[in-house]
Amino acid sequence: MDKLTDYPQLIKTLLMAHVNRCQQHPDPNIETFLICDEAQGHYLWMTLGWQKGERFSGATVYVRLRDQKFWIEEDWTEEGIATELVAAGVPKEDIVLAFHEPKIRSETGFAVV
Repeated sequence: MDKLTDYPQLIKTLLMAHVNRCQQHPDPNIETFLICDEAQGHYLWMTLGWQKGERFSGATVYVRLRDQKFWIEEDWTEEGIATELVAAGVPKEDIVLAFHEPKIRSETGFAVV
């Protein structure tokens, strides 16, 4: 797998599949969308809207491509984006669970940095 060309396309494909599933059963008060800054390597699956009279917005998943690795900054999916990346052929040493404190990353089985 060519990290420079395949990794950006892979993360866009995975996240867009999630966004598309959310949009198949839309809630008129909630928007789900993907934001990609390919030049800087940022991929953000966002949700925003109104629920029970309260405004909410947040990142469901935020992944950065940094030093030819996936840095998972935020992940609120059930199975985990890291699991999907591994299933797609990405080695664990190319995935950093950045939402974990650096001192415990070595215990995750994924890259430390």
